[in-house]
Parts: sequence; structure tokens; C-alpha cells
Amino acid sequence: MSPLDMSKFEKKIIIRNIRHDDIEAIIELSKLCFPNMEPWKRSHLYSHLELFPEGQFCVEVDGEIIGSCASLIINFDEYDDQHTWDEITDEGYITNHDSEGYNLYGIEVAVHPDYRRMKIGRRLYEARKELARELNLKSIVIGGRIPNYRKYSAELTPRQYVEEVMSHNVFDPVLTFQVMNGFTLKRVNRNYLVDDKASMRYATLMEWNNVDYRPTTKRHFKTSFPVRICAIQYMMKKINSFEEFAQQCEYYADVGASYNSDFVVFPEIFTTQLLSFIEEKSPSQAIRRLTDFTEDYINLFIDLSIKYNVNIIGGSHFVEEEGKIYNIAYFFRRDGTVEKQYKIHITPNERRFWGIHGGDKVEVFDSDCGKIAIQICYDIEFPELARIATEKGANIIFTPFCTDERQGYLRVRYCAQARAVENQVYTMIAGTVGNLTHVENMDIQYAQSGIFTPSDFAFPRDGVVGECHPNIETVVVGDVDLELLRRHRKSGNVTQWRDRRKDLYKVQYDC
Repeated sequence: MSPLDMSKFEKKIIIRNIRHDDIEAIIELSKLCFPNMEPWKRSHLYSHLELFPEGQFCVEVDGEIIGSCASLIINFDEYDDQHTWDEITDEGYITNHDSEGYNLYGIEVAVHPDYRRMKIGRRLYEARKELARELNLKSIVIGGRIPNYRKYSAELTPRQYVEEVMSHNVFDPVLTFQVMNGFTLKRVNRNYLVDDKASMRYATLMEWNNVDYRPTTKRHFKTSFPVRICAIQYMMKKINSFEEFAQQCEYYADVGASYNSDFVVFPEIFTTQLLSFIEEKSPSQAIRRLTDFTEDYINLFIDLSIKYNVNIIGGSHFVEEEGKIYNIAYFFRRDGTVEKQYKIHITPNERRFWGIHGGDKVEVFDSDCGKIAIQICYDIEFPELARIATEKGANIIFTPFCTDERQGYLRVRYCAQARAVENQVYTMIAGTVGNLTHVENMDIQYAQSGIFTPSDFAFPRDGVVGECHPNIETVVVGDVDLELLRRHRKSGNVTQWRDRRKDLYKVQYDC
């Protein structure tokens, strides 16, 4: 008799992070586990994976997802003792996730009914605990359902019911499980989850303390988080070589660094200044010749960002990729790394004279001053893009622009200020001035660069940190406070970001 093939008896249980291709299975699992409650929406799960992918776990058995859990990081002390599930999760989207927070907050655990009593939930809780240790978080906090309370509500108050469960006189499938997994009771919250009828909308606030937590000096409550921005109002004038262009750019990088700026921002397509020494009358052919300077341009700004220890938004530059011309803004970090944002919406003029193609993705970049986004000129006039960037965590939206007259400039400015108010973020615009009399389709320039804030008492009276005088070569330098912005989103006179009616409308982002 040959040896048994043991592999046919094995059940491979895998605990891993959730992926995008798991989303449909997670939605079906939530419907199965909580049949009388609202299941996850796809937009919720996409947001989880965008903001905190390492905090989303699932259990897979032979290719089938049979358990899942979701979480985010917060500073728990900043929330009201009687908070609700919607408040702690931003209605399930976790856009309040704070990577610098102290506490992991668990917002759901689901286990397939056919696989219960197999310690699937325990495995998910252990994955959370291990994550808390890896990230050096103080504790895990959960708002636990008490689904058997409905059976006892006529004879016991919520507090009495919880005490009976804690004394092992009554069994509750959630609370008993949490106690057995090392969680201690903090309080009982009312109206925690509006569709949790089995718990009569009550929840137990539970906490597991990470005994391996190591306090670190870099993590402390911030009274402020200032970020200094220098916007370059760049003069377009005739030059005779790339070296002259490089000299002008280095001058401004030096100016920004001398003010201890965190970001120096150049305008849109300011590299068209290079066309002033290229003999080419056809606008479309001139732009293709301009793309020959792409590597020189990138090397120049990498060197400047490192040399002057400043993050540089390198305006934008026309780049050829696979036979198509794109308008691309580059983000040059002071550590020498580079990211890029394609201009998404192309103006009729860009399309007609230069044949520019649009990109198709809204990027949000990590920096040593938090998350930022770049929206090139026309893109800031489409409010959906700023909303998507803010949902991805951006606190500052930089807008390099190039406009030929005052009406075009005002479109950019008014829209940048509107985006700051709508999304409770900082925005800034940096534009070109002067004239390129030798270049076709780059006739005149009009700009007044500026740095803008939400409009509320915590910020400058007119929502303007600073602005240049119009149409002269200069810079504006100003400080924005990310900690002030964070607090304003929670407790401003108006809280547009939190008060969006997601039950009525949403922005669907397909990338």
C-alpha cells in the first residue's frame, strides 16, 4: 500500500492583507455575516485600501475568503467619550486615518457562519495585535456590539447586561469573545451603530494595551506643524542657452532655501522659455523639440533639490512618451527621489496648437511635510479632482499655472480658493509673467501667485496667507499649519469635509 497523499486532506488557512480583487468577496461576506445591517460599499473598501492597506486583513481557506477585519489609526484622546461608529470612521471611509496616531481602532470583524468556532476571529485579532506591535501603537480600541442584549433588554440595563456577561452569567458572542482575547471594558456607548438593532444600538468600548509599546520623543501632541511654501512668479524672457535657464532656476531655488522653505514651486510650462533660442515656427514641432530637454530638466532639478535641501514642485514640462506629448508636473523631493503628475484636463488651446494628451490618474505624494497633490492649471477648475486628492489624504494642493490674461488667471485663482474652502485644505498657485516675443503661441503672460487657506476664524481674514504683486518677477513666501488644519476639520465653524451628504452624492474615482 502506497503512503497516503496527505496534501488532499490539508486545508490551507492564510491570513493576509486584503487586496483590490478581494472587494466583491468582502462585500458578500459582510452581507452574509450581518444580514440586517448595511454591508460595506465598494467605495468604503477602496478608501480603506488607499489610506491604510496594512490595517485590513482577511482569512482565506482554499482560495475562499471566510473572515475579514478593518481598522484605522487615530489619536483616541481626540474623540468624544460617547462617539459613534460613523464619527470614528468618517461614515466608513476612514478618511480620518492618522498614520501618526497612537491607537489602532478596530471597526469590523466578520467570520463566515460555516467557519465559526474555528478560532478565525482569534486569528484576525492576533493579526491586529501584531500590527500594533510592529507600528509601536499604544493600544487597540474597539467598539463592540452586544448582539444578545435584545433578549435581555426588558430585564437588564445595558450596564447590568455587560456586568452579567463579564461575570460569565450570560453569554454574548461578541463581548465574551473580546474578553477572552484580552480586551478590558472602558465604557458603554449609546447610539453607536444606528442599524445594530440586535444590540439596541449600544456598544462596549474595549481596549487592549500593547505592553511592548515604547514611547518615542518624536511622537508628541503637536501645538503646530508649520510648513513654509515659496511660490515663484517666474519671468519669461528670452535666453540663449539651457545654461541661462538653469542659472535662473538655481537663483530661485537658492531664494526659497534662504527663507528655509519646505517647498519651492515653479509655474506651469515655464520650460517653454527654452524655445526662445530654438529656431522653429511651427508650435507643434517646437514642443516636440522642447521634449529633447527632458532629461536635462530632470537632472537639473534633482541636483537643485538636493543641493538646497528643499522640496521642489518643478512647474510642468512637455514630455514625449510613446509618441504622445503630455504636460507633466514633477515633484523633486529633497532626498533625491522624484514623482510626477500628468495634467488630466487639456485646454482647447493646448490641444489645438500643441496636440497635448491628458493623463488619467490623480496622484497624492508623501513628503516630509505630509501628503500633497499637484493639479496643473486647468485641473484646479474641476472640483472632483481636489475632492479625490483630499480623500487620498492631501493637505496641500499645489497648482502651477500659465495664463495669458486676467480672466484666465482669475479662473485659476477663484477655483483654487474654492477648493480650499470646499475640502478644508491649503492651496497655492504659481504662475508665469513676462513675454516670449520670439515664441509662437506663448505671447503674453498674466499672474498673481498666492497661497490660500479655508475661510474661518483660525486662518487669515481673507483666506490668503500671501500673494505676489501682479505681473512682476518676484516670490511669495508663507507658512501654513497642518495641525491647525487638522483641528479645523474637526471643530471649525463649518465642517464641509465632514458634512458631505454621502447618502445623496459621491465622487466615483475609477483608477
